[in-house]
Amino acid sequence: MFEKYDAIIFDLDGTLIDSMWIWKAIDVDFLEKRGMKLPDDLQKAIEGMSFTETAMYFKERFKLDESLDEIKKEWNDLAYDYYKNRINLKEDVKKLLDIFKNQGKLIGIGTSNSRLLAELVIKHRGVNDYFDTLITSCDVDKGKPNPDVFLKVAEILNVKPEKCLVFEDTYAGVQAAISANMDCFAIYDEIASDSEEDIIKTATKYIRSYDEII
Repeated sequence: MFEKYDAIIFDLDGTLIDSMWIWKAIDVDFLEKRGMKLPDDLQKAIEGMSFTETAMYFKERFKLDESLDEIKKEWNDLAYDYYKNRINLKEDVKKLLDIFKNQGKLIGIGTSNSRLLAELVIKHRGVNDYFDTLITSCDVDKGKPNPDVFLKVAEILNVKPEKCLVFEDTYAGVQAAISANMDCFAIYDEIASDSEEDIIKTATKYIRSYDEII
């Protein structure tokens, strides 16, 4: 199934780790501190944005006085304990990483999250050594659904896009992978379930759990 690929690229949240659920709670806390309620459309509006793009969106939409760096620091602080101690790997993902390493694949991460949290969670879940590079959307011009982050991972790994396979969970992420001329296996995550039909139509393959391909 994976013979044609030289590199495997994973999204982080909702794909490698079971973490998407915490961000709604963090957004609720962040806005409640400022006397505001979480809008129903917020999660959909920011899907795929880089950490910096999301901070820009919050600052403009909610008329925040804080700088972008102050907003991002608060999010990092709110999420730090979750990413260090409470967020787990998605079920069976470590088995899949072992398979790819044994096959000699290069493995990278292309995430919309902050570098601080991404590096923290892979270190404390014991999978840091599996990855040959980690690129965040803040390292490139545009976040998902633009292909920039995945193309940057491929560039760093020195692998042509068509020889890369991306694992993603969100529709924006799947769009980014396909736009990068990469195959994309989409894995189910509850947070992205509202877009499941679009994900299935767009992805190269759709799975509900990793054990389907191990």
